[in-house]
This record gives sequence, C-alpha cells and structure tokens, in this order.
Amino acid sequence: MTRFALTLEFDGGPFMGLQRQDHGPSIQQAVEDAARAVTGEDVRMHAAGRTDSGVHALGMVAHVEIAKPFEPSRLMAALNALLRPDPIAVIACEARPDDWHARFSCIGRAYEYRIVNRRAPLTLERGKAWAITRPLDAGAMHEAAQHLVGRHDFTTFRSVHCQSQSPEKTLDRLDISREGEHVIVRAEARSFLHHQVRSMVGTLSLVGLGQWRVDQVREALEAKDRAALGLNAPPDGLYFVRAVYPD
Repeated sequence: MTRFALTLEFDGGPFMGLQRQDHGPSIQQAVEDAARAVTGEDVRMHAAGRTDSGVHALGMVAHVEIAKPFEPSRLMAALNALLRPDPIAVIACEARPDDWHARFSCIGRAYEYRIVNRRAPLTLERGKAWAITRPLDAGAMHEAAQHLVGRHDFTTFRSVHCQSQSPEKTLDRLDISREGEHVIVRAEARSFLHHQVRSMVGTLSLVGLGQWRVDQVREALEAKDRAALGLNAPPDGLYFVRAVYPD
C-alpha cells in the first residue's frame, strides 16, 4: 500500500464543497471516483483543509492510499484523464511515508481572497472574485486587519456551524494590498475556523468603504459575539493557496 500526496487545483463553482456531500457533487467524490476507476480499489481521500461551495484552490494537498503499484507521474496522468471535464487538476503527485497525513501533518495553511474594485461588471473573473463597485481604501483595510493578527478568540468571525472545539486561533498574517483594480487579502495560520477568512474580509471591506472605523474591527473581535460581525464575504473570491509541512 502506497500513500500518495496529491496537490489539487480546482474551481469550486460547480461543487458543494471539497468534502463529500449527500446533496450534491464534491471535489472529494470526483477524485475518489477517478481513483477507483484507475485502480479498481475503494479509495478514500483526506485533505489538508475543507472548502465551502464556490471556494477555489490553487494548491490543496490531499492523500490517497493505493495497493496497486504506480509511478506518481503515471497516477497523476491517469487521474487527470478521468477527472475531465470537471474543473479539477492534479498538479503534483508524490509518494509519502505511511505516517504522513495530508491534514494532521500540516503545520500551516494559506488563503488568498480576491476583490475586484471597479464599476464595470466582472466577465473573465465572474465567480472567481468579489466585485465591489465603490472605491476601497486598501490601506485602511490593512491597518484594521492588524488588530486580528495574533492569538485571539475569533467567535465573532466564526460560523455558527463551525465544529472546531475552541474559537481561539493564532492568525500569523493578514495583509491587504492593492494591485491595480484588485484588492488582495492574504491570510496565513496553522488552521482556521469555519468562515473565518470570509468573515474577516467582509468586515474589513466595511472599513475600506468608510462605513466602519479602523478600531471597530478590534471592538468586533473583543465582543466575541457573531452578532458583532459586519459582513460575511461571498465564497467566489476565496482561494486555498497552499498547505505547509515540516519537510
């Protein structure tokens, strides 16, 4: 039995999320079905993180165990052939030790959120970014975001459906910058709460629009109350960028 690490890129628009769902298609189901067709085995996929419906990935890491002997490059090519036409691609594949786990060995996760800040509607990036037509002050958003960096109780920015045992997380990075008409949010932590990134981005957008003061983000954090949340950003602009491992 060989454990293979798969790095996945996908468009989350057509799916109900990464994790297998009873009420619609998922990334996990598509990959497991492709692996089963390639190997004839009942294959289970484990991923570094979960993504909601409509959330994308540039480098989600997952693993599968396969008894049949495969070269990683051959397995990658076979999976990609069977994943078509779904917008999922295996962009890297390598054998890993039996004690390595895509989720439990992961020591860091990075997300990116993309906002297109212009009056014109989205065309090429429809479903791939959040369109905000009024001018955003990215500098004020970045200043407010620094109130969230560090270890805090993130109850305000946590979905009521979050299954994490504790609302406390350590946010290592939350940077916001303007790149032309794009406002990019980059977040890094060991792990995140359900909806944490989207909730932070939505609230910070209110600062960028001038509807909230910079220090209101700190006040919302200290409230430890979901009712203090400003706004939950839509899933379209959220990307899982990478998973970090000790090696």
